[in-house]
Parts: sequence; structure tokens; C-alpha cells
Amino acid sequence: MTFSGVLARIVTLAMISIFTQNAIFDRAFGANVAIYASRKENHVLGFTAGITVITTLASIVTYFIDKPMLALEHGYYYMPLIYIGVIGVLYVAGLLIMWKAFHKTYKMVRRYAHLAVFNCAVIGALFLNSTYGSNLPSYIGYGFGSGVGFFAACFMLNIAQEQLDSEKIPRIFRGYPIMMIYIGIISLALNVLTGYTSEF
Repeated sequence: MTFSGVLARIVTLAMISIFTQNAIFDRAFGANVAIYASRKENHVLGFTAGITVITTLASIVTYFIDKPMLALEHGYYYMPLIYIGVIGVLYVAGLLIMWKAFHKTYKMVRRYAHLAVFNCAVIGALFLNSTYGSNLPSYIGYGFGSGVGFFAACFMLNIAQEQLDSEKIPRIFRGYPIMMIYIGIISLALNVLTGYTSEF
């Protein structure tokens, strides 16, 4: 495969995971973390940067693990533990690098880093890669796109926050319930626009 072909595959899969297979709007992966992150504008960028880095790096690592493990008779049963182990190693390595090289950043992110790393959006992207991914560019594109799609969803939730917290919303629906309704409406709209979910 040529370099342009590899790049096209990565971009195509990234676009699919951002729009037609958005982790939150298509599969509801990490919706609770997205709602939490969208409450403050400075959290949106931090959370989504952490998720994007982890999903991309973990996708690269799990590409080399998936084929030998899935070839085993019961290899699929061990995949959740392996994925959690990969995510855990990347999490600890990332925190150590930030602690040594970027101490101010480490102080800011250490309280929330575990929420960005250990959630359904990250592990869901790895499972989708193992199920549908065929080569390394597919894994990289879908892993990176999952993080960017998480950012797009958090951004949409953040800009709607003020309207959804208004006095016009009945008190019983304010907060988490209205956000879930909003996510459901956006999900329906995206599914109507795409017509179907593209598998990669």
C-alpha cells in the first residue's frame, strides 16, 4: 500500500468514527464522561486530548496483540483484560512522563486523568478495532477519530449547556435527564443524515 493510500485509509476511518460512528451519538460510549466534561469549557479540551492520545496509542499497541490473541481458541475472552492492561500501562507511562517533564501540567490533570483514560469510549474503540479493523491504518484512523469524535460531541454538549439549564426546562428534567434527551435527539438526527452506520 502506498503512503497516499495509507493516509487516505487513516483519514477515511477517522471521518467515519467522527461522524457516522461517533462514540457518543452512535454507540453511547462514554456519554457520562462527556456530560461531565462538557460542563466546563476548559475540561472539554483536556478530556478529549487525553482520550484522543490514549485511543490512538492503544489502537497501535492492540493491533500487534489482536491477531495472535484472536488466533487462540479462547483468546477473545481475554481481550478485555488485555485492553485494560494496555490502557493501564499507557496511563501510568503518561503520568510518569508528565510528572518528570511537565510538572505543572501533571498537577492540573492528575485529578481528572483517570476519567479521561478509563471509560467506555476508549475501550469501546479498541473492541471495534478488533472486530472490524483490518490493518494498522484502520486501527490508527479509528482510534484517532474516536477521540476527535468525542471532542465534537463534548463541544456540542457544551454549547447547549446554557439553553438546557434555563428556567424553561422543568426542574425535574434539568441536568442529566435533559442531557440524555438531547444526546438522543442528536443521535437520531445523525442517523437520519447518514442513513445507516458504515462498518469499516
